[in-house]
Amino acid sequence: MVEEVSPNIYRIEIPLPRSPLKALNAFVLRSRDRFLLVDTGWNKEECLSAMLAGLDELEVDLNRTDIVITHLHADHSGLVGELVRKNTKVYLGEVDASIALFVQERAEERLQDLCRAYLSHGFPEPELRKAMENHPGFRYGLSVSIDFSAVKDGDIIHFGNDSLTCIATPGHSPGHMCLYDPRKKILLSGDHILFDITPNITRWPEMENPLQYYLSSLRKVYGLEVSLVLPGHRSIMKDHRNRISELIAHHEKRLEEALCALEHGEKTAWDVAPHLSWDVTFRSWDLFPPAQKWFALGETIAHLRYLVSRGDSAVREYKGRTLFSRR
Repeated sequence: MVEEVSPNIYRIEIPLPRSPLKALNAFVLRSRDRFLLVDTGWNKEECLSAMLAGLDELEVDLNRTDIVITHLHADHSGLVGELVRKNTKVYLGEVDASIALFVQERAEERLQDLCRAYLSHGFPEPELRKAMENHPGFRYGLSVSIDFSAVKDGDIIHFGNDSLTCIATPGHSPGHMCLYDPRKKILLSGDHILFDITPNITRWPEMENPLQYYLSSLRKVYGLEVSLVLPGHRSIMKDHRNRISELIAHHEKRLEEALCALEHGEKTAWDVAPHLSWDVTFRSWDLFPPAQKWFALGETIAHLRYLVSRGDSAVREYKGRTLFSRR
């Protein structure tokens, strides 16, 4: 599906088969001389076919196209290698760009570190193996090395007579970037602000307290004058301030659930996760597919770490396990 969402800004809906996300919103910005593509989809045939069909419908010349990746998750970055041409600039936040470089050079080391961390938080090893085998980020990510043009907070991306301001919004990923057009009051929010679903805030080795980063980033963009929000998934909306208030309230509720789960002694994040409210169709934690348990556990860890930083809970390592308790 291709639609014009604002003058010279188009959405291409990229399917994400068998994912709760359903689809990615890729945006094409058109100027007189060049095109700018924001986010891409998985490195998967269904995604590539939809992308190429959309670009063809819009008569986009990839030889005159630059690409912005709002963050390094595979559903946003996976197809970049199929779309770059000789003169393509690929922009990515500087923190995520450094992580992407590390992953490209030392993928196995990164994977082993992730596995050790999730095992320490209680993820059973047999289920962890299944989660890794079915995790879309590992299956459909970048397959080639990309020379990213790293951008930081406040940088300006120019294309034709237009420009976008980069706004660092760490939380969903360590180097997540929103793009803001102050003249048109348009915010391309990536996965920082979503309207029909809540962004996954998970454990990252680069962020000790990812939820704190995320909440601070929400408050950072709250003050922007925005007339249209173009998110990475689902519906396009206008009222970013109301949605930010809803997202903050959502995480406060989840923090309270996590704290209640710690009432009766020490627990791993795996023990806490079933006590949180998850917007899924499965009737119980045991029925969650392993890959969904991976995402849920990461979010649980992020909330428990926030409680530790706030002084509401304590954490210690014991016999290879990370244990949380209520203070």
